[in-house]
Amino acid sequence: MGERVQVDLPGGPLVLETGDVARQAHGAVVLRYRDNVLLATAVAADEPRPGQGFFPLTVEYRERFAASGRIPGSWLRREGRITDPEVLASRLADRTVRPLFPKGFLCETQLMLTVLSADEEVEPESLAITAGAGALAVSDIPWKGPVAGVRIARVHGEWVLFPTRREREAADLDLVVSSGPGGLVMVEGQGREAPESQVVAALDRADRAAREIAEAIGELVARAGREKRFHEEPVPDEDLAARLARDLGDAVRDAVGEPAKQARRRRIAEVFDRWLAGQGEDLAGREDEARELYGALVARVIRERIARDGKRIDGRGLADVRPITCAVSWLPRPHGSAIFTRGETQALVSCTLGTGRDEQQVETLEGMRSERFLLHYNFPPYSVGEVRPLRGPGRREIGHGNLAHRALEPVLPSADDFPYTIRIVSDIAESNGSSSMATVCGASLALMDAGVPLRAPVAGVAMGLVHEGGEYHVLTDILGDEDHLGDMDFKVAGTRDGVTAIQMDNKLGSIPRDVLERALGQARAARLHILDEMAKTLPAPREALSPRAPRVTSLRIRRERIRELIGPGGRNVQEIQAATGVQVDIGEDGLVRVYAKDRAGAAEAMRRIRHLTLEPEVGEVYRGEVILVRDFFAIVRLGASVEGVLHVSELDTRRVPRVGDVLSVGDTVDVRVLGVDEKGRIRLSRKEAHR
Repeated sequence: MGERVQVDLPGGPLVLETGDVARQAHGAVVLRYRDNVLLATAVAADEPRPGQGFFPLTVEYRERFAASGRIPGSWLRREGRITDPEVLASRLADRTVRPLFPKGFLCETQLMLTVLSADEEVEPESLAITAGAGALAVSDIPWKGPVAGVRIARVHGEWVLFPTRREREAADLDLVVSSGPGGLVMVEGQGREAPESQVVAALDRADRAAREIAEAIGELVARAGREKRFHEEPVPDEDLAARLARDLGDAVRDAVGEPAKQARRRRIAEVFDRWLAGQGEDLAGREDEARELYGALVARVIRERIARDGKRIDGRGLADVRPITCAVSWLPRPHGSAIFTRGETQALVSCTLGTGRDEQQVETLEGMRSERFLLHYNFPPYSVGEVRPLRGPGRREIGHGNLAHRALEPVLPSADDFPYTIRIVSDIAESNGSSSMATVCGASLALMDAGVPLRAPVAGVAMGLVHEGGEYHVLTDILGDEDHLGDMDFKVAGTRDGVTAIQMDNKLGSIPRDVLERALGQARAARLHILDEMAKTLPAPREALSPRAPRVTSLRIRRERIRELIGPGGRNVQEIQAATGVQVDIGEDGLVRVYAKDRAGAAEAMRRIRHLTLEPEVGEVYRGEVILVRDFFAIVRLGASVEGVLHVSELDTRRVPRVGDVLSVGDTVDVRVLGVDEKGRIRLSRKEAHR
């Protein structure tokens, strides 16, 4: 029999079970919350591969469509390659568990998170963090947990743990937070220009809830956890480390002061290569060990310089932002474009406006949904001076693009106010820290350049951390090396009024709450500075759309008339589009939108649509075609399926003996709708049309 623990949450009990399922995995946990059921398994190789110098951790979050009682819509009718939402959920768990593995543990490890049953209201992604942490905690794999993940939202001023989808739609702040006994581990989320004070309050509330769940995991470990396999953290050769510091310390201090990234890396490498070439036989076979210790020396010099002197690699102070330059409309054909450069990080961004047919259809556990805002982030190898094959977007690119997407989405106009599909493409032309935040800034400028009526411009900045001598030193606008050698990567994006997106990773295992609060305040000051720099180039959206963007005209028809507009096999709509060069989108609610490149095409398309769907109103004047003439009346066609009766007495202000004296079949005539006669026919008047 297995073991189980339970945590009572406002939305119901959260249950963790182990011992009954996947017993050959090194650790396995089944998590149940409402109708969500997830299986998490952890397995690690017995030994690292020979010569391996990195930790090969793989975290795979996968959703089974059977979990929601659905069959996949793909041709094969089975789940295929990992989807973008699954990648993002995998990253949430990866960024939580990775910093808690002990130093020097290099055995290949795989954490698999499978959704077996999905609740209709509460998403499983944040629950997967806790399930994965539980599997690692009960396994024999060395790991410094437990931790747990929670989703928290602020809905109508109240904090809600594991909110429903409807509650999340109404929330002005929505975060996923991982935490444990040591403090905060990972943060991800978005807000509707949420004040920093509210972000801190959310972290406090989420931290308490996550610790309670982590304590339950600890209880499960006490009952059913396996004994951790022996792992001894590597002890560096202190004599060799001291020798490197003595021989190369001054040269390293001089080399790390080179402000340019590539030149700095070359100088640092040359210092070691010259030293190694002059060593005797005593280092034979220990070159890799010496190189690793040299890397640690470089890191220590950089960190001590920050902690002791308050001076960073490129000479900036801890709170300084690198120089910024911006340009817009630099590409002639896209509807909007921008270049955003901050130091040695540069984003080339374009904005394209499309029609409703350009929306992306996404299949999820809940069914199909449409996405009208697309943001695609590309990180080509030339941006960091490398050569490597292009294999499509990787997990990092998907994650960075999603972060920028979340940062901008809260300030976009609604589909009713701005009926366009919007696509942003960000190509990173140069990278030295925080290219995702450069994407946010460049995309904001490109959107405004295209004339998209943003509620406010958005900027972002990445914050770093160095923990030395018991002190925490927060860095603004970190470089790539400061990210690599530092202890935290904390990205914050928002407007002048508040935060729209946030993401935090750390390497210490946990970050104190007061340090994050200080980083948020420092990030706000940097964000306001960046927004000021952006405003010098383009302070607000352009008043007019790009002349190359499609123009939208719309009208609403009754749902009963949709079929008449479409016509048999779509013939009517196809004829309109072919004759006028427009695109016609018809919503299920009867909203018809016409996308055209010129006013003439739009006007003609709208005339034809009105003709097909006309519903005449009493007192209004219409132009119709005479289709039948008799002595005392004529039949006039006002629309494709609307006809009225024009009596001889309503032909003119003077007496007319016969209708044929004035009208013939095929004539066009202006008539006013008088009402409906006793037979239900529409009564028309020519003599009243011009009064």
